[in-house]
Amino acid sequence: MTIRKDAVAGQFYPDSAAEITRMIEHYNKILDENLKDKTVLTQKPRAVIVPHAGYVYSAFTANFAYRLLANTHAKRVVVIGPSHRVYLTGTSVSDYDRYETPFGDIPIDRQTVVDLKNRFALTFVPEAHHEHSTEVQMPFIKYYDPEASVVELVYGDERPQNLAEIIDYLLDDPETVVVISTDLSHYYDIQKANALDNICLQAVAEENPAKLHEGCEACGKIGVEAMLIAARKRGLKPLLLDYRTSADASGDESQVVGYMSAAFVE
Repeated sequence: MTIRKDAVAGQFYPDSAAEITRMIEHYNKILDENLKDKTVLTQKPRAVIVPHAGYVYSAFTANFAYRLLANTHAKRVVVIGPSHRVYLTGTSVSDYDRYETPFGDIPIDRQTVVDLKNRFALTFVPEAHHEHSTEVQMPFIKYYDPEASVVELVYGDERPQNLAEIIDYLLDDPETVVVISTDLSHYYDIQKANALDNICLQAVAEENPAKLHEGCEACGKIGVEAMLIAARKRGLKPLLLDYRTSADASGDESQVVGYMSAAFVE
């Protein structure tokens, strides 16, 4: 049995299940006490967009989306993120058996992996899967949907249309949900970051892939564009959930990173 060992536990997120649980419970308490429209918490998304920075910066934003995703009790969660460390042509699908998290291993859906390899000619590039953009999602999945299996896709130089076809195919199965991982702009002052990030937010809210090319600097822009293409085709409605920057945690507004979460519902 092959296990995708955690690579950034203790760095991007706590390596203790108890500590992650405390964080999630704290974030949910904030939501419960401050959210004006509680009906959003009853939504059952087919897909979400979430950030992938260190939990201290972005986990509140991500958790909002995962709390909604928990309502689906999905059998399969497909996590799609950009490769930050390894140059990659196209998309790699993780061909391990299990995925390690502080809450215990998650089974990888081998049947779907083989299906995607055959149907879309995906390859497995092992070194591309030591990737934080996808790994930081796994503890949330194990916490909120403990019986689910996962499929991990990491893309590099990829056409959004290619990825959109994969997403569209995956969403044919009502028991599958998709997670798109991205952060927004990186290391601008707060005013510049807000301006650039607002382009990304508008593109998602309007479900307008072309808008992304007017200045959105999301590191996972290819994945977001693919999701918007697939969502438009399927008639899914976008819901913006949260936007903030690293300054909300650090207080430093001189060099910030932007984070958003969104859901796509039927």
